[in-house]
Amino acid sequence: LDLGCGDGALLENLITERDCTGLGVERELEDFHACIGRGVPVTQGDLEDELPRFGAGDFDVAVLSLTLQAVRRPDEVLTQMKRVAPRLIVSLPNFAHWRLRTAIAIKGRMPVTDALPYQWYDTPNIHLCTIADFESLARELDLGIERRILIDAAGIRTKGLANRAPNLLAERAVYSLGS
Repeated sequence: LDLGCGDGALLENLITERDCTGLGVERELEDFHACIGRGVPVTQGDLEDELPRFGAGDFDVAVLSLTLQAVRRPDEVLTQMKRVAPRLIVSLPNFAHWRLRTAIAIKGRMPVTDALPYQWYDTPNIHLCTIADFESLARELDLGIERRILIDAAGIRTKGLANRAPNLLAERAVYSLGS
């Protein structure tokens, strides 16, 4: 289950390369049509409305890629994901990255970066989450962090110092979570 699947590229890749079945949920009509064009099974709607419609354990894995910060109730979304799948993959931007902190400190304005390419007034991001915030929420929801991979805005794995101070040095993180 790929929640907020966008144009379906990730789900198409998983279906093709991993020989699995899958379903996407996408709110944006243009992206929904892109999924259809790719031949990716998708339902159109807000993931927060669609998730409760799935049964407990309907999926093996639920994916939420760079979407958690844009939902109204991140805690409820994670709880519903945990209900429908035993394994969760969640990726998120880190709003505590040093470049963001520096831009705010020096310019006094919300930064626009490759990782966060929106102006403050047109961003879909409504919850500014840090790596530390997310890990705290995961613990509160009894989601075990099985693996964390730190990545940059291009999706390339970050090595070195970022592992010692991820909240400060990692632009994004990808988590494998279990219940």
